Amino acid sequence: MTKRPAPPSPSPGRGRGASRSAAATPDAREWLGGIRFSAFTGIMLLLVVLAVLILTPSVATYVEQRQKIAALAESVQVTQDEITALERERERWKDPAYITTQARERLYYVKPGEVRFLVIDDLDETDAPQDPDPVSAEVEEQKSDWIGGLLRSFAGAGTAQTAMEITIGVPDGPSPTESPAP
Repeated sequence: MTKRPAPPSPSPGRGRGASRSAAATPDAREWLGGIRFSAFTGIMLLLVVLAVLILTPSVATYVEQRQKIAALAESVQVTQDEITALERERERWKDPAYITTQARERLYYVKPGEVRFLVIDDLDETDAPQDPDPVSAEVEEQKSDWIGGLLRSFAGAGTAQTAMEITIGVPDGPSPTESPAP
């Protein structure tokens, strides 16, 4: 059996905490003083440091490549999902009922004898009148000169100035009505 040294007895004037800190300091000094470095220990420590220095860039490259592989695998999965969605869409387009529905909704096609009404409500809710006039049940005919309106529209379009001629602060250069020389 090995004998253990007896713990130092506390001094009569000090408390328990003071004796422990005083006792811990010499023990740490004794432990550090007991460490001896041999040439073998120094060489092994140098080899460990050298191995860390050599392997660090390789490990960093490995981690970077694994991140790229994960990103590419995710990209492949997203592309596969898109391909699956497109294949489903292609299968839907093979159905004549789907084609008819799409033509009616997107291109506003109608079957012979049908009438399609397209209501365009481009007013914001704030611009809409709050108290609209009541709708009459009777059809009223409004007299208008549509031929005169059409002729006035043609005449106005022919005599209107272009937007470039109206622009203020046009830089010096060829006028909009002149074509640049080749």
